[in-house]
Amino acid sequence: MAASPRRVGAETSKTRDALLNCVERLLLAKGYASISYRTLASEAGVTPSLVQYYFPTLDDIFLAAIRRYADQNLEYLTKTLKEHPDDPLRTLWNYNQREATGALMTEFMALGNHRKSIQAEIAKVTKRMRKVQVDALVAKYGKDARLGDLSLPALQLLMSGIPKFLSLEEGVGVKTTHREVTAAFERFLDSVG
Repeated sequence: MAASPRRVGAETSKTRDALLNCVERLLLAKGYASISYRTLASEAGVTPSLVQYYFPTLDDIFLAAIRRYADQNLEYLTKTLKEHPDDPLRTLWNYNQREATGALMTEFMALGNHRKSIQAEIAKVTKRMRKVQVDALVAKYGKDARLGDLSLPALQLLMSGIPKFLSLEEGVGVKTTHREVTAAFERFLDSVG
């Protein structure tokens, strides 16, 4: 006789959502290495077995947190693009600067360096977010448009990559020429917008 599949708590549960809130707090306060069933249970005021009921593995906890974070970012980005349909360049630039400076994103990226399943999820989420951004540029400029010497996908990569790179450097105390690079890229966006 085959074993029955293990029951897992509902994704729409308030308890599950509260556990994910605790995961985010712990990630920000102590880093991903601090998270275990015991520490999460203690933070949430529940038993470790209840945490495991909702998240059978530690990777399940991190994957759920990344997906929730990505869904929230996607909702924010979609709303912002709808509010500013005529200026997707500035909207995407501002969004990517905001997103890149998020400490939670930095912690997820560090976690992805150590866990393959997390790395795969981050790649999946990144591709999804890039598609939304490129689609917004295509809607404004056309499928084969080039802004300056850049295709729309290349421009999107720069708009999301520059803020991430600058945030990584600032995280270790390096700020040399950051203002100059940011100002130059903003001038470029103004010139092609």
